[in-house]
Amino acid sequence: MVHRRIPGPVFHTQVQDRAGPAPPSILHPHWMNVLNAYIFSYYLMQFCGHSWIFTNMIIRFLSFGEDSFADTFYSIGLAMRLCQSLSILELLNIHLGIEENLFLPRLLQITERVIVLFVVIASQEEIQGKYVVWILFFLWSFLDVVRYTYYMLAVTGIYFKELTWLQYTLWIPLYPLSVLAQAFAIYVSLPHFETAGTYSIQLPFPFEIRLYFPYILKMYLVVLFGGMYFIIQHLYTERKVCLGSSNIKPKRS
Repeated sequence: MVHRRIPGPVFHTQVQDRAGPAPPSILHPHWMNVLNAYIFSYYLMQFCGHSWIFTNMIIRFLSFGEDSFADTFYSIGLAMRLCQSLSILELLNIHLGIEENLFLPRLLQITERVIVLFVVIASQEEIQGKYVVWILFFLWSFLDVVRYTYYMLAVTGIYFKELTWLQYTLWIPLYPLSVLAQAFAIYVSLPHFETAGTYSIQLPFPFEIRLYFPYILKMYLVVLFGGMYFIIQHLYTERKVCLGSSNIKPKRS
């Protein structure tokens, strides 16, 4: 077991050095306990949700093989949408100082998932049965099972060296792969959006401009990869801080 001196997110298990003054309510033991109970419950719900998704996908794949890919969205899509909707609370947590993390990187990560899941996949039945949906759900749930396990234990002040390393290393192969899978899902959805005209609208007078949604998705692909570069820089910086030899040391008895 290890003790972390400079964490990624800062949880209010004790008064710690922070950039700027802490809200007065945070310093009161009663409110610290309330906030800890709230944030622990949130991470526990996310952990349970993503663990169920990840386990369900593995069991279905071992039972049905490639046939399980076709109905991944129908079997697991609701649970994934609930988990991703709930993740929006993290932005509020950061804004209120319950969790200290950079707002913009987390906003980009949540937004890219919400757009692909709710706007692209959920609106096009032709996309829901493709292999890329299984790949996306697998990568997202794998990353989040590790992340929420780490965060949930961190609220209680428990840190394991191996789990800390996994938390700040697993993203290196999996996050870029998830972005590529999102981009592929958008790419294969373009013909269906062109045919169905979903989300394409004609603006009223005096604009008289037609917003063609496939063009918007193509422009979003540029934003997606630009955001990926920014997030990778953030995650790499966070990894250096949290895995530095001076930041994690064995806990003394």
